[in-house]
This record gives sequence, structure tokens and C-alpha cells, in this order.
Amino acid sequence: MKFNGLFKKNKYITLKKENTIKGTKTIPNIPDGMWIKCPICSCIIYKEDLEKNLSVCKKCGHHFRIGAKERIIEIADEGSFTQINGNIKSKNPLNYPGYEDKINSLIEKTGINEAVVTGICKINGNPAILSVMDSNFIMGSMGSVVGEKITRAIETAIDKNLPIIIFTASGGARMQEGMLSLLQMAKTTSALSRLNQSGNLYISVITDPTTGGVSASFAQVADIVLSEPGAIIGFAGRRVIEQTIKQKLPEEFQKAEFALEKGFIDKIVSRNSMKETLSNLLRLHKFQEVK
Repeated sequence: MKFNGLFKKNKYITLKKENTIKGTKTIPNIPDGMWIKCPICSCIIYKEDLEKNLSVCKKCGHHFRIGAKERIIEIADEGSFTQINGNIKSKNPLNYPGYEDKINSLIEKTGINEAVVTGICKINGNPAILSVMDSNFIMGSMGSVVGEKITRAIETAIDKNLPIIIFTASGGARMQEGMLSLLQMAKTTSALSRLNQSGNLYISVITDPTTGGVSASFAQVADIVLSEPGAIIGFAGRRVIEQTIKQKLPEEFQKAEFALEKGFIDKIVSRNSMKETLSNLLRLHKFQEVK
């Protein structure tokens, strides 16, 4: 019986000694960003290994936050995702100082035009409308464009007789747009009411964090509400609530596990099992796409 390579260690980098002055220490030159520390178990993880494991810590199972592009790659079948309404961009309706510059900077940095990406895709062969929020874009805050894109995605689901899946990740309403931002709560919920009347399926997948207006609107009014492990789910911040009620909240308060225990969500699904879970749900609720 051969055991060739059984105890072989992975070779990630090669450290070279630089020319140094005699008597000084040799400092290895390690590129930045190659290693990531898990905020839960403090494990040091090689970035490439973390990405291969869908940005989930192998030691403790902590789910790192990921962007919309990474999420779509993980969920949609390869080459099946077609973006819709991707050219809509935010304006500055209240002339908020520096708002337009911030939007343009984030567009260049993230490669997306807003805090949500919407499109049509297939998940293990099952057609669906997919909307994915991105916390890298002004913390996934819901402004008028986010609300408009989600509403249009819901309307597309109705027109094409398709189920819709929305991955939520948001810090709440976008203060730079004031009341226009808060109006999106009513607009998206109204669109979902029409979707419900049409008989189409709506699955919400809550990721970390989902708070404020998004949590109080379309995130938790789905037919099926899923969540990733450890996701923060709530409306007001923990400290605000504690200061208001003058009481200390439980340590697990506003976590997905707490929400599941209290009946606010239906199931907690690990990222490694998310695509399979969604495809099974879509298969059980089979829809025929209208061309």
C-alpha cells in the first residue's frame, strides 16, 4: 500500500531573503491580503482556501460577507444569469453633499451600479428571477433605485410566470434620499402582494446583516424565509433597543438562530447547501416560463 504525498504540506508562498545590512534582521516579504483572520474563532485562513470554501470558515463555520457577483456565481448555473435593469443609477434628489461622488466612486470600485443586482437565471436547471443585495455598496442601503429594481424584478416574475428569490443584505434605508428611501418599503411590499395574487413563489434568503427598512418590508414577507447561519436580523440596533427598554438583551438576540427559535424564519441553510436547497424548492414548485 502506497502513501505517496499523504503527509505533503501545501506550498502557498516562497519567502526569499533580501539583501540586508550585516547585523540587521531579514524580514520576509509577504504580499498583503493573502491571509484572513476569522472574526469568530480567530483562525488564520489562506484567502484562496477561504474562497474555495465559498467564504465559509472551515473551523467554526462563520459565513463571511460576500458581494453580489460572488453570490450569483455560487447560486446561478454557469452562463445562465442575464442581468435586467442593470443600467439604472441613483441621482441626488435632495442635493445631498457628496452623494453623487460617493455613488460614482462605488460604481468604479465594486463594478455594479447599485446595491442590488437583478436578473433571470437557472438554478440546477430551474428558471427563476434572482435579486442579490450587496452590502459593499453603501452597506446595501435601500434608496429609490434599489426599491425600483426589486419592484421591476417582482413584476418580471409575474409577467414571465417565474418564482423570485431575493438575497437580502442591508443596513436599512438610505438617509441621503430621505422620504424617497422610506417609500420603497411600501412600493416593494405592494409589488409582492400582486405577486402573491398571481400565485407565484417568493423565497427570501436573509444574509448578514439585514436590518432597518429592508428587514421590515420585503425580507420577511416571503412564502419561504431562509437565512444563513449567524446572520444579524432586526430593525433597530441592539444598543438603541437596550437604551429604550432599559434592559440587557440576550447575547443571541437578533441572530438567525434566535429568529428561527421565535418563528420569524423557516430554516437556516449553510452557504455550501444553499444552491441545492433552492433548486429543490423550485423543483417542488415547478413553474413554466412565459417567453
